[in-house]
Amino acid sequence: MKNRTILGVVCIALAAFITFAISPIMSRVANNTVSVVRLKTDIEQGTKISEKELEVVKVNANTLPTGALRETKYVVGKSAASNLYAGDYITDSKLTSISKDADAILSTLNGTKFAMSFTIDSFASGLSGKLKNGDIISLVIKNDSDQTLIPPQFKYCKVITTTTQNGIDQDELEKKDDGSSVQPATVTLLVNEIQAKLLAQYEQSNISCILVYRGSIDNADAFLKKQDEFFENGG
Repeated sequence: MKNRTILGVVCIALAAFITFAISPIMSRVANNTVSVVRLKTDIEQGTKISEKELEVVKVNANTLPTGALRETKYVVGKSAASNLYAGDYITDSKLTSISKDADAILSTLNGTKFAMSFTIDSFASGLSGKLKNGDIISLVIKNDSDQTLIPPQFKYCKVITTTTQNGIDQDELEKKDDGSSVQPATVTLLVNEIQAKLLAQYEQSNISCILVYRGSIDNADAFLKKQDEFFENGG
């Protein structure tokens, strides 16, 4: 009987502790949660972010990263400033208005640079379908005389996009169930007037792509600056 009495007292004390100590703490924790925007999928640098790649979750305000955004409207349409990964909370520092999206690049054309496409003659010529928006490439030209050269005018070129025969750009292309995708038929480059005229001539030759650089937008722009300097020096 004595043991039962002690056990009963312990249970009553434990219940009181939970009611008056633990429950308020849990309640405060629950009331201290906030909504925050989080990525559901990996996003490459320069890729425009859409609603389908985001989710809004509840987190403890005490663990919330500084500057974390709480509504998707502040994220959708912006681009990733660096490679982002599923589970990342979105802050302003992770976003940029600079995009590798083809439409975004085309909307910046101002008459000094142009967009121009050339045909991919073979699977290998287009880097086996691995070219991505924003890549820096060199063009290898094989003419009718079987001469092969890398013209200095095309040492560093920016890929705006690749496009399939059905007109689907690389950034809009969805993979099939088996992981494969439709291969591109053309490559669209950012060019100046001199490059545009030469590229029209080379269209009759065999053009192959060499990947020079894929990475940060700043580093890619450094290659383009070197190409611009070639023309500025009379190239």
